[in-house]
Amino acid sequence: MATALASQLNTLDLASPLPLDSGKVLPNVRLAYETYGEMAADRGNVILIFHALTGDQFVAATHPITGKPGWWERMVGPGLPIDTSRYHVICANIIGGCMGSTGPADLAEDGAPYAMRFPVITIRDMVRAQVAMLDQLGIDRLHAVVGGSMGGMLALSFAANWPGRADRVLAIATTARHSAQNIAFHEVGRQAIMADPDWRGGDYYGGGGKGPEKGLSVARMAAHITYLSEAGLTEKFGRRLQDRDAKSFGFDADFQVESYLRHQGIAFTNRFDANSYLYITRAMDYFDLAEEAGGRLADAFAGASATRFCVISFDTDWLYPTAESRNIVHALNAVAAPVSFVELSAPFGHDSFLLDVPALDRVVKGFVG
Repeated sequence: MATALASQLNTLDLASPLPLDSGKVLPNVRLAYETYGEMAADRGNVILIFHALTGDQFVAATHPITGKPGWWERMVGPGLPIDTSRYHVICANIIGGCMGSTGPADLAEDGAPYAMRFPVITIRDMVRAQVAMLDQLGIDRLHAVVGGSMGGMLALSFAANWPGRADRVLAIATTARHSAQNIAFHEVGRQAIMADPDWRGGDYYGGGGKGPEKGLSVARMAAHITYLSEAGLTEKFGRRLQDRDAKSFGFDADFQVESYLRHQGIAFTNRFDANSYLYITRAMDYFDLAEEAGGRLADAFAGASATRFCVISFDTDWLYPTAESRNIVHALNAVAAPVSFVELSAPFGHDSFLLDVPALDRVVKGFVG
């Protein structure tokens, strides 16, 4: 398995200001994206991959900050389920992100960082930016769009709002709208960030520090719990103690699971911007395809009946459980869109789409073709 797939890092400035669902317009939008594999002369072999909340464009190449392999290097590469010897793969950092695409840390037209002056964006806005990118690249139709978690929301939004632009849509471990529970977990994270005195109302850029690291770390810890299953946590950590033989009767990380979460939180602050976390989670919470279509989810896909869909869920995913995927499938059935659906068994919870699940590899390979 390759750990550092050859790729091309690119940036693209949109030719026009980007209209947003809020009614505002975002000027001078830049998208940072990675490409893998050669594009066919007729541009008919392009696959667009959307990343998840804490992901980025480094889907299969070494991450420039962490030095770790790409977040889906086991899925994307020569001979892998998304075969870069056959397909030209594009993955862009979403707008609002912090890995090169326009986001809160970037400079506004007055030369100062946007910070909280950055407009609130939606999942559809994120897709709209990437559709504009495809237009400038001269790519009219995609072989497939693929995404897991928030990436799956982006893929569904692409299919609903730009029907006919993709032959295939693969949505993994995702939902057509954020539930009250989903919103609640995100709000805990946002409040942790905003309660950190180093957040300073979002104006922490240029202060010599990294901003609200403690708050962002807690937000990451809370979110990370939702990505895992109880069985997975029990198997990996149980109630085992961390580097000690007895409880300390204090508030250090006595348990391995505590130490793990703290490590996850601290490591996250080294590569992610707190304001980006606020904006992206808000976009996810606003996401509701049925609401966009007037209240009926099937109507959102009314124009996509010629597109092939594949929806995948995992039996241990309690963040976006299988019932959410079934809602999507029923809506697609209602408009006679060709759709296949599978619930896979895996012990890893929501994060199963990122981990070693051979059955997922087989489904992805079979659907992408």
